[in-house]
Amino acid sequence: HAEKPAQTEHAWLSLKPEHFQLLRLSALPADRETGLRPLMFLSFERVERHSAEESFLRLTLSLADHSTHKEINILEVWADHQRKEVRINPELPLRTEPSNCGLGRFMLAQAAGWAQKRWSHYTLVNQALLVKHASNDAARLRRDHALQAQGFTVAYEDAVQMRASCSAGRVSELHDDWNEKKVSIISTLDTAVMLHKADQSLSEQSTQIKLYHDQVQQLKSEDSTLRFTISMLIVFAIFQAALLIWIATR
Repeated sequence: HAEKPAQTEHAWLSLKPEHFQLLRLSALPADRETGLRPLMFLSFERVERHSAEESFLRLTLSLADHSTHKEINILEVWADHQRKEVRINPELPLRTEPSNCGLGRFMLAQAAGWAQKRWSHYTLVNQALLVKHASNDAARLRRDHALQAQGFTVAYEDAVQMRASCSAGRVSELHDDWNEKKVSIISTLDTAVMLHKADQSLSEQSTQIKLYHDQVQQLKSEDSTLRFTISMLIVFAIFQAALLIWIATR
């Protein structure tokens, strides 16, 4: 019998990001589970495509000098216009790094806002939540809290909470807000102001360092002069003492 043809990957899946914004992660107290949560900046990237049959959005988070697994910091949204359905990350649940900083809620909020602009009446496809996708109970609780805060319902299918389903009915039931005290989008103008201030601060520090360097060199020069003067005074004092001793013994 004839072999089935290999399923080809959707052309949109190979798209590169086209729009970029800067994200600011606020410094938060260290967490026992996830460790330090310092001030950080990330690149928030997006690409979208539309056709008569479907629409696609991919959101990506990139951290400078830090590579993450290809399944982390990526959220994809598919809108099926034939079935009037929206699927959010249909293959894998959303996972973000650094974790426990509000990034999960932020990305879900962005996806909700994008879908609600055109297809708020579409049905949201349920998604399975497996225990293997959460490293421990604390991570599972954080995941459930983030989903519920964005309007999803998390229902466990067994008493030991090994498997759950995530649902929300229609797209209009999702929330497009997030904790802006944790994650904030920095506009291009704000980014330019930050860079200008940083450059100005570096210039001022450079001038201050040069001033301190000149002062140190001057002090070194004065110190050398004082050392030479003290040495000459000691030699002169020794000479006088020797002369007095010689006169006294004559």
